[in-house]
Amino acid sequence: MKHETGVIVGASVSHGNASVDQLEAAATDSQRHTVESLLSQPGVDEAIALQTCNRTEAYVVASSHEVGLDALETVTYAVDDDALVEMDHEASLRHLLRVAAGLESIVLGEDQILGQLRDAYEDARAVGGIGSVLEDGVTKAIHVGERARTETEINEGVVSLASAAVRLVEAEQPLDGKTALVVGAGEMGRLAAKALSERVDRVIVANRTVPHAEHIAETIETDASAVAIGAAEAALAEASVVVTATGSPDHVFDAESFAGTGETYVVDLAQPRDVPADAADVPSVTVYDLDALESVTAETRQQRQRAAAEVEQLVDEEFDHLLTQYKRKRADRVISTMYESAEQVKAAELNTALSAAEFDEDQQEVLESMADAIVSQLLAAPTRSLRDAAEADDWSTIHTALELFDPEFGPEDVAALTAADGTAVEDVPAEMRDQMPPAVLDQLTDD
Repeated sequence: MKHETGVIVGASVSHGNASVDQLEAAATDSQRHTVESLLSQPGVDEAIALQTCNRTEAYVVASSHEVGLDALETVTYAVDDDALVEMDHEASLRHLLRVAAGLESIVLGEDQILGQLRDAYEDARAVGGIGSVLEDGVTKAIHVGERARTETEINEGVVSLASAAVRLVEAEQPLDGKTALVVGAGEMGRLAAKALSERVDRVIVANRTVPHAEHIAETIETDASAVAIGAAEAALAEASVVVTATGSPDHVFDAESFAGTGETYVVDLAQPRDVPADAADVPSVTVYDLDALESVTAETRQQRQRAAAEVEQLVDEEFDHLLTQYKRKRADRVISTMYESAEQVKAAELNTALSAAEFDEDQQEVLESMADAIVSQLLAAPTRSLRDAAEADDWSTIHTALELFDPEFGPEDVAALTAADGTAVEDVPAEMRDQMPPAVLDQLTDD
């Protein structure tokens, strides 16, 4: 069972603070494996990992911030300090909301990140990484991402890295009459093929799993065909534009692959790279990586600034709602504990009363109803006070209440609790003390 009292700790390596080489060093081979590894660390209850071509991020729910950082180091140990951003609970939540909204993307407001976050959520859930804390945080982030795209114009213009890649090449040469090769049939490959199909005369899609490449070829409107990844190098001879977007841990091509291909523009969207940097040394071959896309996306970024301001406001509002939601849940846990404790006291006192005399069935019902009413009336005010305390971040009051009412200790063990913690009835806040069940107060006073 996942606990509800842990804190979120996050670590991010992204295009905003890391070079392509540093992104490559931080990349993981599998989101699920990363989550499983994090869950195996002591003190970690929940975990999620987000791996895209321009960011590697991981979040854990841990017993403390320090415990969370220790666990995340198993993911970030190979990353330079200047490329790594570590985040506490609130910073992690706000960052997740901004990522989902596209405010942290190279292409401001791009749509793909929302699908990638959904995939990360499903991957984490499949291996037991999602509990109540991340469930609230990640689903809220997805909700914010959806709102940003339906209620603002944040995704108008260049909407993906793939379309930015096409625009980058088109600025260098006309694409009419050309053949393009897309290597990779994932989401990025699909978007690249779609964007290219609107500019070139023919598209070749190469992929390790040929049916996936065939599916993409069938869904675009221009002349298209599919080949196996092993035939990609041969297809270079036909292509003037090459977009690579595989998940391969190794290079798909080497520099020699481009010898004799003539004028070729290569856009490598993969992370790790599909094309080695020295391929750019081959005559007539131009290689663009993610850093080069920054220049293309700058124009779109400028156009979207007005929408981004609206999304920033939306993120602020939803962030406040999320924090309130967390606070209420923690308060509800204390309130639930309080009611459980009161029910135990009520049951004990009812048993004592019912065993002291002969009551018929109707009389027993009257007594039980009266006891229920007393408990409800007594706890109504402290329930409101605890919710107010949660809203005001008065965790001292809530912590005290949790210790006093936690059924793991039980009413009969309150003495042991107070002795161990040095908590006396005088230590309880006056407002709460006035509203506590007399039976509990009696036990504290007696001790």
